[in-house]
Amino acid sequence: MDRLLEATARAERDHFWFRGFRRFVEPLVAAAARGRHLEILDCGCGTGYNLPMLRRYGRATGIDLTWRGLDYAHQSGERRLARATATSLPFPAATFDLVTSFDVLYAFDDEAERRAIAEMFRVLRPGGRAIVNVAALPALRGNHSLLSAEQRRYSRPDLTRALRRGGFHVERITYTNFTILPFVAAARLKQRLAGHAASDEEISVPPAPINAAFSALLGLEAMALRVINMPVGSSLLALARRT
Repeated sequence: MDRLLEATARAERDHFWFRGFRRFVEPLVAAAARGRHLEILDCGCGTGYNLPMLRRYGRATGIDLTWRGLDYAHQSGERRLARATATSLPFPAATFDLVTSFDVLYAFDDEAERRAIAEMFRVLRPGGRAIVNVAALPALRGNHSLLSAEQRRYSRPDLTRALRRGGFHVERITYTNFTILPFVAAARLKQRLAGHAASDEEISVPPAPINAAFSALLGLEAMALRVINMPVGSSLLALARRT
């Protein structure tokens, strides 16, 4: 996990995937806020890079289980941090208006996944929202899956069922990274043919022309996502409400 966090810390500012991810997520955060100042919790904040974006919409707190991730976040100036697991959040019930979980649930086994979703529901105020991002499509498992301790990749019905089972009403769910899916699928197929090995190659910033081209594709996709859902992609993004 430390290796993953180090690679992530190097890539988060510039890598096309992270740029695209923030473009996909921020409109959902804005929709949840609707002009209000929110109390926000990021469950599994990693290096804390997403906390400044969340702070545009309220007061953001991050939790993570890894000291290394929290150290990165602290070095970048974050102070509202706690060491904790998403399966047992150290906050009273009904504390937050928005809870986010970005690429965390897929690393949990079935029981831990249920507990994490139940905890997100518990700490949300009635009517509060959760934004969840996970890896999608089992066929896309590759070398990065080993590095990130991936337990599963979700389909749209899988994530919908998991959130509904936890008491949430799913307001929106869409695949993302649709525009770069052929490239992701080709890379993962090549990895499987060569034999899996844990690697941070996919989150190393590629040469500038490739990075710029993929960033542009994901930028176009982010614009389209404002009006439509994607039929397939390498990630799933959901907005759900506590009833």
